[in-house]
Amino acid sequence: MEKQDEQQLILQAKEGDDEAFTILFRHYYSFLYKYLLKLSLQHDVSEDLVQETFLKGYVHLRSFQGRSAFSTWLISIASRLYFDHQKKSKREKRRQKQVTDDTIRKIQWDISVRGEEWSVTLDLFSKLTPHLRTPILLHHYYGYTYSEIAKILHIKEGTVKSRVHKGLQQIRKECGR
Repeated sequence: MEKQDEQQLILQAKEGDDEAFTILFRHYYSFLYKYLLKLSLQHDVSEDLVQETFLKGYVHLRSFQGRSAFSTWLISIASRLYFDHQKKSKREKRRQKQVTDDTIRKIQWDISVRGEEWSVTLDLFSKLTPHLRTPILLHHYYGYTYSEIAKILHIKEGTVKSRVHKGLQQIRKECGR
């Protein structure tokens, strides 16, 4: 797109011409998507952030002064949104870890109150990621078959088997077996 054409479209979009903004959107969508994909390495995150970038750009278009290229302005919006997304993800992971730790402490307390003992195996099991812990629990505690677990979790049966194997392997490794 020629710089002069771009400037005209930006002026029209600032004046409320949604068609002009749509042309800018279509022109820069792929550029921003590829940039965000390289940052995040996740398709879904990149798609969401491109949409957010254009929404923010649309809402704040009047603040675009033209001191930089329009693409630079969009990149700065996208970058800030990506960094905000990263901070939010870290906060959410910390919050989820805290909830998990609190739950484990409660379970340990309940077990000790009943006069039972929290085993090393349970401790190691509790430290597995949920995607490994869930199929092990469903298979070894609740007795579901691999094919039933695959249907429950909406994953392939081979994936269930490999997760069970990997999770048990991690527990055995930590136990020194």
